[in-house]
Amino acid sequence: MIMTNRPITTDDAGIPAPSDEHSLSVGPNGPLLMQDHHLIQKMAHFNRERVPERVVHAKGGGAHGLLQITEDVSQFTKAKLFRKGAQTPLFLRFSTVAGELGSPDTARDPRGFAIKFYTEDGNYDLVGNNTPIFFIRDPSKFSDFIHSQKRRADNHLRCNNMQWDFWTLSPESAHQVSFLMTDRGIPASWRHMHGFGSHTFLWYNAAGERFWIKYHFKTDQGIRNYTADEAAALLADPDHHVRDLHTAIAKGDHPSWTVNVQIMPFEAAADYRFNPFDLTKVWPHADYPELTIGRLTLTKNPVNYFAEVEQAGFEPSNLVPGIGASPDKMLQGRLFSYPDAHRYRIGPNYLQLPINQPRSTVNSYNFDGPMTFANPSDPVYAPNSAGGPTADPSLYEGERYHVTGEIVRSAYRRHAEDDDFVQPRALWENVLSEGDRANMVRNIVGHASAPEVTSTMKLRVADYWTNIHKDLGARVRKGLGLN
Repeated sequence: MIMTNRPITTDDAGIPAPSDEHSLSVGPNGPLLMQDHHLIQKMAHFNRERVPERVVHAKGGGAHGLLQITEDVSQFTKAKLFRKGAQTPLFLRFSTVAGELGSPDTARDPRGFAIKFYTEDGNYDLVGNNTPIFFIRDPSKFSDFIHSQKRRADNHLRCNNMQWDFWTLSPESAHQVSFLMTDRGIPASWRHMHGFGSHTFLWYNAAGERFWIKYHFKTDQGIRNYTADEAAALLADPDHHVRDLHTAIAKGDHPSWTVNVQIMPFEAAADYRFNPFDLTKVWPHADYPELTIGRLTLTKNPVNYFAEVEQAGFEPSNLVPGIGASPDKMLQGRLFSYPDAHRYRIGPNYLQLPINQPRSTVNSYNFDGPMTFANPSDPVYAPNSAGGPTADPSLYEGERYHVTGEIVRSAYRRHAEDDDFVQPRALWENVLSEGDRANMVRNIVGHASAPEVTSTMKLRVADYWTNIHKDLGARVRKGLGLN
């Protein structure tokens, strides 16, 4: 009996379904019929209801919000979303880096901090982390790094020995691994951690003047972290961070972040004491202090996790007028890899999905392809004499800058104080409290004491930390029981 106050079930074409429970068969006990389109559609869709999970940043959550700019930065950028008083809707996705979709939120791992701003000039995507630095500085090593953090090919188990093998052979990782092994390696929640654009970006103003900038999102809730023991006690709840964010927003406790930038004059980059485009380095605040420009607030939970969080596609190549890329090699690699990952994982028309669709008008000559539903009308080519859209190169005047050099495969040319250990040494000496240092040593020793970590690898681990600071190395060596 159909209840009159309930809608009728349909198939995906909107056709009323013949039954919610029974397949079409030859008699009650006979074989099923291939003509049962409703059954076949349900099974076929079920087989396809998961897109491949992200290779990295698979486990995460997110929310909608708003960017509000409170200060005038027009002398640095003509980007409209950074005009004083501008309010730009956004979607922010948090994540872990190495874990699979069902992995625990409280793993020791960097957190993704990816923002899609729906601006009047199209989408602007800022794809960062909760750290201002990263493990490597050249994208050629990225897939190798991720493989070392994932699962072994033989037994499909995670392997701390494999991680230390990569880290100790990659001294540029020392700054990020130092950060990871402090208590900030396990945030208490996404609401209680900072976010960073991490890379260096180019800003240019209406007069064409150029500046290098870094983004900082400082949590207004205050920093809170878990110790290794506290995080271990939460492993029974693998969705701790997902639940925390959803619950806070649902009850009206809207998390926010103060938006700061560091600004470097364009010409200062050439002889700055550190390479300003090296993703393993920060710009010391004594050189370039943070300037507050606004606030980011999360105000609304997703209505559907899959449609909004899983199908969200962020791409650093989405740069609106007033913002450009820097020579950061990692950023340069991500300009291609991120949109290419979405074309594979979600499909070539992923930008037509509501969560990715720009709020501004799209006038593209791209058309057709799987799952398209917003095809342009003729003409579908340029140049044309049929009144089709035309580009305006003047919008991007200012993003150009002169580069020269022989085509080579090379590391960055070192600046005066470029050293892989000087900044993590400053973290140990000047930033961490004695309690922080003790917890950091405990975290390192615990990670490097996993049964698969060999005695030879433990020696390399001790040497790795000794390069950062002799006291740190000695304490790790003692904790690992090494002479």
